[in-house]
Amino acid sequence: MALKYLIDENVDPIYTIQLRRLKPDLFVLAIGDLTTPPKGTLDPEILLWCEEHNFVLVTNNRKSMPLHLADHIAQNHHVPGIFILNPKLSVGENLEQLLLVAEGSLDNEYQDRIEFLPLF
Repeated sequence: MALKYLIDENVDPIYTIQLRRLKPDLFVLAIGDLTTPPKGTLDPEILLWCEEHNFVLVTNNRKSMPLHLADHIAQNHHVPGIFILNPKLSVGENLEQLLLVAEGSLDNEYQDRIEFLPLF
């Protein structure tokens, strides 16, 4: 199964736009889209949504996300993965990483893990 990305609301909308433009067959949604959690949804609820709908969360949240993930797993839940963008990389470099990962990932490769870009 191909990776699906949920773009957190703290991430510049250019990521959603460019991912959709560069790889139209990649399933990319953003917080606040019609079928996703509304903007302002708390991180624990977003993780539950990602688990239920099998989306990898793409975020800038380096501080509290590890705690939220630990709590989520402690409650016997899982997530397909969390990717944290690298502020030292350009938008283009972060996008390139997300596209590479989407192309070359195995099923459940990032389950219950936080990965900091770049992965390669």
